[in-house]
Parts: sequence; structure tokens; C-alpha cells
Amino acid sequence: MPKHVVSSTLKDPLAWNNSTFIQGDLAEEVGQLKKRDGGPILVAGSATLVQWLIDHDLVDELRLMVFPVMTGGGERPFPEALQSKVFKPTETQTFGSGVAVHTYEPG
Repeated sequence: MPKHVVSSTLKDPLAWNNSTFIQGDLAEEVGQLKKRDGGPILVAGSATLVQWLIDHDLVDELRLMVFPVMTGGGERPFPEALQSKVFKPTETQTFGSGVAVHTYEPG
């Protein structure tokens, strides 16, 4: 599966197998990726990138995985600045482990 890497700190992303480093105008680059054939674009492990994509209206669907574990803190998934963005629920899938995947679309 091809990987597109967005990073402000990574020194040599091309050392990763099958990776393309996104540089320059991120909104333009992501917009071009969305126009290509190749299936959905998934973001793994970067709340900062997801928040930026939402803020720039580049998200077609959110899939939030909810794990049945309580912790004492952590980063908010949606900071105050994104509270005006509205997403509507479209699907929920639950697994025997208790994990639920909630799917939302801009609305």
C-alpha cells in the first residue's frame, strides 16, 4: 500500500518502503491525492494532522475507534477551534472486544 508522509521533523522519509514525502502546500497536495484513483486516504496516529485536515475541509469521512478504557487525561480529539464543524453519524460497527467504530461525514 502506498504511504504519503506528512512530517515537520522526519529527516529521511523516503527510507520507508513505498513512501512519498508530502512537501510544500499541504492543502494542494492533499487535494491532488483526493482526485486520484486509489481508494480512501487514511490517517493513522496524528491528531494534529486530522485537526488540520478538518479545519481545511479536506475530510470526507471520520472513523473514530472507541475503546472501552477510561484514562485520566489526554488530548481532546476536537479542540475549541473546530467546534463549529458539524459531522453526521452514518454507521457504527461494534466488535466482541468492546471496541466500536463510529463513522461520520461532514454535514
